[in-house]
Amino acid sequence: MTGTQIELPVVDGVLSGVDFGGHGVGVLLVHGSGHNAAAWTDVASHLVGECHPIALDLRGHGQTRLDSTDPEQYWRDIGGVVTALAWDRPVLVGHSTGGYAVTAATACGLVEPAALCIVDGMVLDDRNASIAEHADMRTTEAADRLRSMFRYGWNADQDQMHAYVEQCVREAGEDWLNAGARPGLVEEVTRRSFMRRGHRWVRRPAIKEVAAVTAVEPDAEVFPAVDLYDRLTCPMTIVLAEDGFYAARRDEVRAVVGAVPGRRLIDISSNHNVPMTRPADLAAIILDLVRDRAATSAGNGD
Repeated sequence: MTGTQIELPVVDGVLSGVDFGGHGVGVLLVHGSGHNAAAWTDVASHLVGECHPIALDLRGHGQTRLDSTDPEQYWRDIGGVVTALAWDRPVLVGHSTGGYAVTAATACGLVEPAALCIVDGMVLDDRNASIAEHADMRTTEAADRLRSMFRYGWNADQDQMHAYVEQCVREAGEDWLNAGARPGLVEEVTRRSFMRRGHRWVRRPAIKEVAAVTAVEPDAEVFPAVDLYDRLTCPMTIVLAEDGFYAARRDEVRAVVGAVPGRRLIDISSNHNVPMTRPADLAAIILDLVRDRAATSAGNGD
């Protein structure tokens, strides 16, 4: 992977991340559940000429050793990371669960971004429906599906780990999530999802991590429901994948976008895994936000 491995301090430890270099406007890249900082490698390669992209491994993911013990820690960490980087009004980009993470951190006032870019990562249900959905994600059946589909929590020896990485690369072209991604990128992301524990390797996230982050508090002030967007005032761009998780709910997404000036909806021909399958197109969208941020700073004499 290109970039420099870094540690990003948070309240109870550090997150692992990748500093891709560059200069100027800070851009924080936040992956979705099951992914890690490596997922942004190809996007970042298109960004470094005009900004400074950094990607992180959320709790329980990639090479970050911290795990979540409650449903808010992983998105609250974003405030600590931005503070540690001493970034003023960065652009926050989040894919899938990372889209909610950057939204929640902003809605809570932990970060004041110049703009949000939410990549196929919306919360569109009301509070009651969201509570029910999150409860379904913590059932034994849901845990078994995740183990079967992604081997979350799998404890492997080195040969097993390498064989699994090779299998993921070999099958990527027919995979519902990785089809269209560069094979070398699939390898990087899959390999980074294993953390060494002694002489063995653990596939992250573990089911325990998924259970922790989905155990939402029904009366939480910041909650993964559609009214979360009422708390946002910064510019927001939503990137909607035509074959993604929210394609059938486009009208609901349009309603969120149309509710407040400064929001826009961009359709992209992709499956859900936009950062890995359409990196150049996504980078172009992010660069528009970076240029707007730079132009505003120049106009203000910053």
